[in-house]
Amino acid sequence: MALQEVYIPDTSAILSGVLREAVAEGKLAGRIIIHVSLLNYFEELARKGASSGLSGLKELGLLREAVDSLQEVVELEYSYDLPQGLRASRDLNPDIAARLLAFENGGTLVTCDDVSAKAAVAMGVKVLHLPSSRAEKFFLDVLFDNDTMSVHLKEGAKPYAKRGLPGKWVFVELRDEPLSREELEDYVRQIFERVRNESQSAFVEYEGTGVVIVQLDTYRIVITKPPFSDGIEITAVRPVARLRLEDYNLPRKLVERLEKQAEGILIAGAPGMGKTTFAQALAEYYYRKGKVVKTIESPRDMHLPVEITQYSKNYATSEEIHDVLLLSRPDYTFFDEMRDTRDFQLYADLRLAGVGMVGVVHATSPIDAVQRFIGRVELGMIPSIVDTVIYIKNGQVEKVYSLETTVKIPHGLKEEDLARPVVVVRDFMTGDPEYELYVFGERTFVVPIKKAATRVSMEEYKMKSAMERALYKMLGDDGYQITVDPSSSIVIIQVSAEYYNYLAGKPRRKLERIARRYGYELELKPSF
Repeated sequence: MALQEVYIPDTSAILSGVLREAVAEGKLAGRIIIHVSLLNYFEELARKGASSGLSGLKELGLLREAVDSLQEVVELEYSYDLPQGLRASRDLNPDIAARLLAFENGGTLVTCDDVSAKAAVAMGVKVLHLPSSRAEKFFLDVLFDNDTMSVHLKEGAKPYAKRGLPGKWVFVELRDEPLSREELEDYVRQIFERVRNESQSAFVEYEGTGVVIVQLDTYRIVITKPPFSDGIEITAVRPVARLRLEDYNLPRKLVERLEKQAEGILIAGAPGMGKTTFAQALAEYYYRKGKVVKTIESPRDMHLPVEITQYSKNYATSEEIHDVLLLSRPDYTFFDEMRDTRDFQLYADLRLAGVGMVGVVHATSPIDAVQRFIGRVELGMIPSIVDTVIYIKNGQVEKVYSLETTVKIPHGLKEEDLARPVVVVRDFMTGDPEYELYVFGERTFVVPIKKAATRVSMEEYKMKSAMERALYKMLGDDGYQITVDPSSSIVIIQVSAEYYNYLAGKPRRKLERIARRYGYELELKPSF
């Protein structure tokens, strides 16, 4: 039987799998011609480790299998002929090649892409527009519930999810059977299909050798493949809460500082503790106060009002972002996920130019966030760049620091000629200094300021005196040391090894009676 109808697919029809599905279901009859540039395109992407290239080659293989099972109805062939409009072109666009091939052969272009379909219609090319099947439930919508923070999928391993709230989550096994490579590849296909069909809310933030970062609606998705990882892995993260600044019940003193004084803010915390959620709440708060707010993100996973423009760090250089922000004149710029030296330098440059900056950094303690600037900017400039550090733990504001520069003798030093500029880090709520940063010689020191020891209580003094009198009668005035720990109600007696066995006998019971009289427990330790 002569196969008269000619179908020429573009990349979207292959990647989405709709052409293969239409053939398998008997919806197409005729010749399918694939321009070889499309095969070369997928091969080149696959050699670079791009997920779309591997998915495209797999779909072409599955299409061949489907056609071979229906040889009397459908034929598949590859065309090496260059369409007339591309014969002088060195870089072949496979979608344009498919469209021109359909035009020259009087064939039908098969596509899932709205833009390609409109371009073909404008040329007078017949179009078979096969929208991607949306009947299937997106796999992440199935795996996520209202309490799920993230889902972790890897071939050969069981799927897991983190459920709960920042700092109060549990690791949950989603099923008993390990995931197969085929399942992971199908999940990757679904992700790219969604990206193509939801252009307003989905985009690829980064694609490199074996790694893709996708922002899909509220999902932040990281896909890794060999050689970057030892297997296919998908990690998807979604915020579990969207809060307003008022929901944090911040002290009025801190709110006033955020409104009137703080213009160099760092939001610090460990991964998953709620830094971005707080930054999002603060950005919306500034917007409601009539401020012009912009963001720099990578990926763009903050969910903000449409009036707040979100810039991607992956699609512009630091210099371009710097110029755009200065020309657009924002009151506050939020820099989510500051990682490398260029990020910190961009933050510093914009802050010194007068732009209010709010940076989000990973840190295990609030002082670590300040130390991230040491070596990247001059020490004396840090308070001009960062004036407020907000530390987030378990989704709540746990600590707030303020920074200032003064000239003084650093804590722990005594000579007056050692006075120098010192960055003092204070607890914002109490005003007490907690750290000092200063340069001594060629090194920068971060010195914690220990609070003055509290006065010894009368009961502690009486107990220690009674112990000393008893030990003096037993051992004389040498060979022991008494340490009192009032926080745990323990008195520790360290004695030299030669006296330890002696005290461990009957004398120990007498010492224990003295300790119990004052509400303490005795701990006897040998000293060597």
